[in-house]
Amino acid sequence: LCLLIEKPRICLQTLDRLREFCSDSDQPCNRVREDSFREKESPNLEKCPSIIGRSSQLKNTLPSWDTSPNVAQKSCENTQNTSDTNLNKRTKSIYTPLELQFIEMKKQYKDAVLCVECGYKYRFFGEDAEIAAKELNIYCHQDHNFMTASIPSHRLFVHVRRLVAKGYKVGVIKQMETAALKAAGENKSSLFSRKLTHLLNVNPLLKLDDSVDVEEVTTDVPDNYLLCICENGENLKDRKKGDTVIGIMAIQPTTGEVIFDSFRDCASRLELESRVLRLQPVEIILPSSLSDQSEKLINSITSMRLRDDRIRIERMETLHFEYSHAFQLITDFYAKEVPDTTGPQKLSVILSLDKPVICSLAAVIAYLKEFNLERMLYNPSNFKRLSSETEYMTINGTTMKNLEILQNQTDMKTKGSLLWVLDHTKTSFGRRRLKKWVTQPLMKSSEINARLDAVSEILLSESSVFGQIRNLLCKLPDIERGLCSVFHKKCSTQEFFLIVSTLSRLDLEIQALVPVIHSHVKTPLLQNALLEIPELLSPVKHYLKILNEEAAKTGDKTQLFKDLTDFPVIRKRKEEILDVLSKIQLHLLDIRKQIKNPSAEYVTVSGQEFMIEVKNSHKSSVPSDWVMVSSTKAVSRFHSPFIIENYRHLNQLREQLVLDCSAEWLNFLDHFSEHYHPVSKAIGHLATVDCLFSLAQVAKQGDYCRPTVQDNRQEIIIKNGRHPVIDVLLGEQDQYVPNTTNLSVSSGERVMIITGPNMGGKSSYIKQVALITVMAQIGSYVPAEESTIGVVDGIFTRMGAADNIYKGRSTFMEELTDTAEIIRKATSRSLVILDELGRGTSTHDGIAIAYATLEHFIRDVESLTLFVTHYPSVCELEKVYPEKVGNYHMAFLVNEEESAEQKDEENPEFITFLYQITKGVSARSYGLNVAKLADIPEEILKKAAHKSKELERIVNMKRSEQL
Repeated sequence: LCLLIEKPRICLQTLDRLREFCSDSDQPCNRVREDSFREKESPNLEKCPSIIGRSSQLKNTLPSWDTSPNVAQKSCENTQNTSDTNLNKRTKSIYTPLELQFIEMKKQYKDAVLCVECGYKYRFFGEDAEIAAKELNIYCHQDHNFMTASIPSHRLFVHVRRLVAKGYKVGVIKQMETAALKAAGENKSSLFSRKLTHLLNVNPLLKLDDSVDVEEVTTDVPDNYLLCICENGENLKDRKKGDTVIGIMAIQPTTGEVIFDSFRDCASRLELESRVLRLQPVEIILPSSLSDQSEKLINSITSMRLRDDRIRIERMETLHFEYSHAFQLITDFYAKEVPDTTGPQKLSVILSLDKPVICSLAAVIAYLKEFNLERMLYNPSNFKRLSSETEYMTINGTTMKNLEILQNQTDMKTKGSLLWVLDHTKTSFGRRRLKKWVTQPLMKSSEINARLDAVSEILLSESSVFGQIRNLLCKLPDIERGLCSVFHKKCSTQEFFLIVSTLSRLDLEIQALVPVIHSHVKTPLLQNALLEIPELLSPVKHYLKILNEEAAKTGDKTQLFKDLTDFPVIRKRKEEILDVLSKIQLHLLDIRKQIKNPSAEYVTVSGQEFMIEVKNSHKSSVPSDWVMVSSTKAVSRFHSPFIIENYRHLNQLREQLVLDCSAEWLNFLDHFSEHYHPVSKAIGHLATVDCLFSLAQVAKQGDYCRPTVQDNRQEIIIKNGRHPVIDVLLGEQDQYVPNTTNLSVSSGERVMIITGPNMGGKSSYIKQVALITVMAQIGSYVPAEESTIGVVDGIFTRMGAADNIYKGRSTFMEELTDTAEIIRKATSRSLVILDELGRGTSTHDGIAIAYATLEHFIRDVESLTLFVTHYPSVCELEKVYPEKVGNYHMAFLVNEEESAEQKDEENPEFITFLYQITKGVSARSYGLNVAKLADIPEEILKKAAHKSKELERIVNMKRSEQL
């Protein structure tokens, strides 16, 4: 016995648990497979009693144990003191049943922070408790064998959302039994059964009932896409080059949107980058092994995000991405698990997809099953392809960044981007639709002009109906996400009532406007969207009539349904409850006789019902078999044997009623979900209307015009155009200098070579042309006096100078990689923008590359091209192709007065920028002027000016000698 007290002994089962939850990474730990450990274990070890000590620190709660057989055996035989240093004698000697239950659950969800329901609170254990204490700023303390922390039940959502925002996966474990039913069951002395009901790792943008204008909410929250990426590099030659075929699946759990795509990508992974930047996922699922090129890209993208906004990476076993395994999983899912008879038809649709997409889908199914969200994959007909070259303009990731379409390049926020300029939407779902429009400009002039017609009508019509429609969109909750929450049966009664009442109100209000819409709304896009909404929402009001509003708002499911005709189980349970209550009420007559008090009544104190209150002076009249429940100095309260028995039965029925109502509630949500697709379509129409009103608001900003958009015309003609973003940022005080553009294959030049001084406005000008083209094909008015746009199939840009350490590419390599991609992808209907190509290397090589590349676009590709350069030699292409190429420069003035005063050649010239595009070549770039503006020290400027003049003389001398 003394030996046992002095030296704690450990049995095999406990060692397994300790090894499983080892968290001390600083100590060496020799891990072995559990099976092999069991096979090699000494028979003596199996006979060891339970552990007699635990570590007191959370990080060392389950210390690193040497699990080799010899060490384990020596611990059991107490022949060494190794375990003594890792055990704390102040802790309890054995695991509690709750701790054992937690251990088993933690084995299944090792990567999640688990919060376990324990009565009126949720508790965290072990490392989870320390994480919760750190991130939630709550108290963490030792309890038995684990550190523990707790939060009240009613604050669960708030704390879970905070943990998810920090990048943690969070599991919610709930009690599956109630106290009364458990007391009446056979296992009344055992532990409450619990199971994981929610697994969360995507933070919602807003709580559903946050009825606020979308302008009041930050616009920099991502769209919560879950993206799965799969590679298929079967060809050995392609693998060596770095080329691969990639399949992606993107799911937005909050709206139910499912997107897929398959594409061939080169070693630079520009195609993959374009899609990741467009979707802006918050979580990416990857196989355990990925190609080096893709790994570098993912690291590059995730490194740009801030700590609390970092993209979460989830690794899954490569087995999930193998085609044979994926085929089997998808076959089982659609043939067996999808609950309708069209499973085989859906399976044939899925199997027609490309192999990498199928593999991505299989991984997504396996992953979403953990969260009970796989229902959104039941209907493949709702899957949408992300890229469609015939339907949408090509805007790759490089162009999206260079043109700052979704976010600026300074702090990666929305302000300062094209989306920021165009976004005047009133709803969250409208903003999501507008973001798609901005990243996917249309290619068919008929569709573009349909949007422009609708915007023009909203802008020019004097009818009050448009103001009424606009008002309908204000203060709406996010009903798109709410509808998805209903579909997944994860909404509360309050949320459901809010969704249904909002949709029903919209139905009635739009229905009332139908006659006016018929007479005053003329454009088909707007009229059809508005007139279809009432029909699509018509089933909703039926569900609203069934609900008791007060009970729905308080979350009382027992009183939720007004008419119980369609809910026989609930009706029967309530009848049983009424029957017991009537028996208890009748028993009051017997009680009055027994205690000889004709006015005696039941009292309820601290939740205890049906007590008989008797003054202490009259306690002698109380029968001896009555049980005293509570007492004060003046009175005592009792339950009779009849009350004890029937009160227990009543509580069991009440708790059973709660369970029955919860089951019926889920069935009720299932019935409502049958109307998911028409209601979702109606919300889509509302989003479209919101976007059109937003674009009309943009057109009201002043000096905007409706662009003329035409098919089969290679031209971009803009009269006095302005940069849309800079124009808004400058405001009315500092007016942006407008510029005219005339690119046309049929009647003018299709290539502009632009020179001029540094900081003269070249980059702003070429971005302005590209952004006006994008706006026109979105269906928006543009900042210009006049504009004619021939539909462009893609915009390709090469701008800026920056290396990419994560991808292992130098500045010049980045430059040429982007250029190579443009050469591969651009067509005669594309707009190509190249800004200072060739500057990342020596002058001769840079000129050669710039000249050859531009000539390729002039002669072979024949695209509309804007080429910015500081190399005068490139401008000679105008003489070679006079009908196709024009030389332009950004105008400036040399300050002659200051130059006259500074006759000393060692002083740099001072110039004034005019920011006006002008015909002709600028011979010099006046870089020293920028150096002066940047406050380079005066002595350095003088030395540079002297050197510049000297080099200029040497070049001129060599030219004269050659002549």
